[in-house]
Amino acid sequence: MPALVHTDNDLRHDWALAEVQALFALPFNDLLFRAHSLYRRYFDPNSVQISTLLSIKTGACPEDCAYCPQSARYHTGLKAEKLMDVDEVVTQAKRAQASGATRFCMGAAYRSPRDKDLDRIIEMLKAVRALGMETCATLGMLTPAQARRLADAGLDYYNHNIDTSEEFYGEIISTRCFQDRLDTLRAVRDAGMHVCCGGIIGMGESVTDRAKMLHTLATLPEHPESVPVNQLVRVPGTPLAGAAPVDPLDFIRVIAVARILMPRSHVRLSAGRAQMSDELQALAFFAGANSIFYGDKLLTTENPEQDHDRQLLARLGMHAEPYADVSARRATAEAAHARRRAAT
Repeated sequence: MPALVHTDNDLRHDWALAEVQALFALPFNDLLFRAHSLYRRYFDPNSVQISTLLSIKTGACPEDCAYCPQSARYHTGLKAEKLMDVDEVVTQAKRAQASGATRFCMGAAYRSPRDKDLDRIIEMLKAVRALGMETCATLGMLTPAQARRLADAGLDYYNHNIDTSEEFYGEIISTRCFQDRLDTLRAVRDAGMHVCCGGIIGMGESVTDRAKMLHTLATLPEHPESVPVNQLVRVPGTPLAGAAPVDPLDFIRVIAVARILMPRSHVRLSAGRAQMSDELQALAFFAGANSIFYGDKLLTTENPEQDHDRQLLARLGMHAEPYADVSARRATAEAAHARRRAAT
């Protein structure tokens, strides 16, 4: 493909909310044209970063996130499971790698991990990293000291979604506040790790809430390197089980606006993909999505089968992001981490 061409003018952190709202209001074709044109300046539009997500500790979470079947407050039929053994996690990582995943994400249903929990999790991430895969973890809120421990152990990415706008946040979660999310993101960034942070569409939020959520991410001092866009999975037993379905074109608008606001970030099609048609996913890729999760499960909810994903990518003439890209990102991140540690 031709060399990627972009300028520093594309990358902004000073977006006004009114500008973001104006993007959402564009005619659909104009929005997609703008998003796709910008997308091509930074990425191979036929390359998709592939991750696999494993629940390493399931259920019994004390939080009350209204979308989550892992909350101990809801009766969803989910069986709680303790933290997995390191060897079992490595076995799952090897399977993911053999299937084409270059990043392995480990999720644990904690409000905040205990320091002793991190001991075994650090063993996991070191073993997965030794396979050559990028590592990611989502463990709840972190203290600055915990973030430094994970960074020093070599964790590449930390996922901590803001979920929605600050104004709508209290309608979804009451056991923590929006600022708690931002504090963890700051701890992760200060420790030198990449940030994975996005939100959920379809929880009853307004278009303004969607714009505010993306505005929050796009005006951080550094954009998240990965921006997962989740479509609500309506799980029986959770408060949002009866939420109205998302208009597919409205979902694509979120993808496109995220691409315009954060042109260097990977925008990931995350939860809810099992309910999306092939045509909707193809449109999302055109709008700027360039990352997916491989595997039959996303923590506890369904995900498309790997064979179906391979067939879809083949039909679209798309391919998995090569390991060379992983190596380049890791080298850049390690240099930045070393500079941060030297400065402190």
